[in-house]
Amino acid sequence: MTTCSGGVFRKKAAGFDHPTQLPRDEEERRRWQAANRAWWEATPMRYDGREGIAQSPGSEAYFKEIDRRFLASARTFMPWRHVPFDSVIPFAELAEKDVLEVGVGQGTHAQLLASRCKSFVGIDLTTAAAAMTSKRLKLFGIPGKVLQMDAERMAFGANTFDFVWSWGVVHQSADTRRVLAEIERVLRPGGRCTVMVYYRSWWNYQVSGFVRAVFLGQWRKLGTLHHVSQSGSDGAIARYYKPEEWRAATRGLFVLDSMRIYGLKSDLVLLPHGRLKQIVMKLIPDSLARFMTCRLRMGSLLFAHMRKPDAR
Repeated sequence: MTTCSGGVFRKKAAGFDHPTQLPRDEEERRRWQAANRAWWEATPMRYDGREGIAQSPGSEAYFKEIDRRFLASARTFMPWRHVPFDSVIPFAELAEKDVLEVGVGQGTHAQLLASRCKSFVGIDLTTAAAAMTSKRLKLFGIPGKVLQMDAERMAFGANTFDFVWSWGVVHQSADTRRVLAEIERVLRPGGRCTVMVYYRSWWNYQVSGFVRAVFLGQWRKLGTLHHVSQSGSDGAIARYYKPEEWRAATRGLFVLDSMRIYGLKSDLVLLPHGRLKQIVMKLIPDSLARFMTCRLRMGSLLFAHMRKPDAR
């Protein structure tokens, strides 16, 4: 089942009308989260939107192909020295740490984390992702636990984990603030958290949104730049934050140590997917793309490094 046709994603949560909007009441929160779960159960993040995966789901070859696609893309905008994502995940400090991942997808990060920490627990809103990541860890003989669980209502006790990691998840939950409050609750005092959320950049959100609206003829149907952006984003909900908005979202919960913008090379090339876009992307050196997405803030990914204040 697909929710994307002609570059437009369907099945969006009704009533989500602003880039950082939270639910108006508990009933809306439940409806949005139900829409989220239905979307991701039907469309797991497998990096197969443009090209199908021939390998049998759950096989060693399947996981290696997913990793190949994901890591090849990630390395262009976030090169690593020793381990993928070591510029944002403190792998060297995790040997004696209890680690939680919020939103496991197909388990690429889970495998990297679980093999390098004292204990690992991953949670996901969907049974599909939880089951697939659990199968991955067992297949590769890596200790760890993966559970189907709503991050807005975690079943863990307070002060359980030392480090929490989340890649592209908390901004798509029905109530991002509630997820952040739960992460703060389950972190031990002094514990750290790194999350990636969508960044509302002048280029990738505003200029790209305008181009999408004009060339896909979406202005009359969708009406606002926000709804045009949502039509091009996966998930039932996709919040986009500016740094000051993320600072406000975390206020009273975390000490915000740092934020940094990253972005895909594809963010820079406002052409529909196809041969011409691939040719143009190949002409842009990775270093130049990183300068543009990071330094010029043309990227779409905001990484925030946060910590829970020490107990007083």
